[in-house]
Amino acid sequence: MFLLVVLVTFSQNSNKEKSLLAKPDTLKNTEVKHSVRKATFLSVILPGAGQVYNKKYWKVPIVYVAFAGLGYLVKTNNDEYNKYKQAYIFRTDNNAGTVDGFEKYTEDNLLTLKNAYQRSRDFAIIGVAAVYVLNIIDAAVDAHLYTFDVSDNLTLRVYPTFIFTAQNFLPKTGLSISLKF
Repeated sequence: MFLLVVLVTFSQNSNKEKSLLAKPDTLKNTEVKHSVRKATFLSVILPGAGQVYNKKYWKVPIVYVAFAGLGYLVKTNNDEYNKYKQAYIFRTDNNAGTVDGFEKYTEDNLLTLKNAYQRSRDFAIIGVAAVYVLNIIDAAVDAHLYTFDVSDNLTLRVYPTFIFTAQNFLPKTGLSISLKF
């Protein structure tokens, strides 16, 4: 997956980049050069670095808190999984000399607990991978929209309204959406 992201990132050139490379004398002094490739590559190498490159500093703590929380879940669930796995092994080894320390649980209880913690650990690992991929996607999208003009002339308003019907002349409530650009 890592190679796929890197190959896709480095294999695509936008028409804007091609036209800027073909005609260097048409560059405007006011145009900001911002590389989507660089933002994506930085996020692949170090999560959060693409957000820093895009000057979205407030997103970096969110990325690292997500990694820290999911890392904590991976570690605690893995510890519990290993504890109940070892207890199940001790219980089923048919050796009277080994004691598992969980006398109140049956073999089925130990197996169920082991499987539950294993499943939780695996979901947490999938979450870590998802946060990593979302970090890369976020950096790429922010880099694409870096020069997007959001002015005060563009507004979207949603507000409640009354709609009068011809059937019984009673007002009905609804939502009105107004887009101004």
